[in-house]
Amino acid sequence: MKKTVILLFSVVLLQSCIVSTATKAVKGVAKVGYKTVKGTVKGVSWAVSKASGKIDEDRIDGTWKVIGVYKGSFEDLRNDHNPETSFASDCSEGFDQIVFKSSRSKYKPVHCSSEDEEWQKFSLEFGKNPVTKERENYIEFDYNNYISVIDVNSKTMILEGNLMPKLAFSGGKLYLLEKVK
Repeated sequence: MKKTVILLFSVVLLQSCIVSTATKAVKGVAKVGYKTVKGTVKGVSWAVSKASGKIDEDRIDGTWKVIGVYKGSFEDLRNDHNPETSFASDCSEGFDQIVFKSSRSKYKPVHCSSEDEEWQKFSLEFGKNPVTKERENYIEFDYNNYISVIDVNSKTMILEGNLMPKLAFSGGKLYLLEKVK
């Protein structure tokens, strides 16, 4: 009888510990997931946190395909619970892309992958952005144009600014890009 009571008490105690730990883990994952991702575009997530510190210039190297445009600023995206994208490429063949060669500090502006654009100079800076007046990573090109670099990883990059003038008139400010090469 004594063994049965001890065994029953042990099972109840162990079960309550497991349930309590599982509940905490699920709540923690839900909080982290909510803070870092808000929606997807073609299976690619919109990141919600800005890069902290200087981004290495080599991380933006390569060809980036524009897959999403958010009508609003980064701050608007942070407060939006269901961000939508209304981006449709105007390219008859290929896709809208931007190409960076950080070793030469040159880039090709957004264009259809079948068109050829001229290389232009850029510089990736970390400091007070002249447009937003915030300390952040930004790209300066054409001597007075600035695009904020929200975040870059091996697969995606998020930029804020006038990347595609044809979409800026309709309110497109935040661009989700996916690495091609």
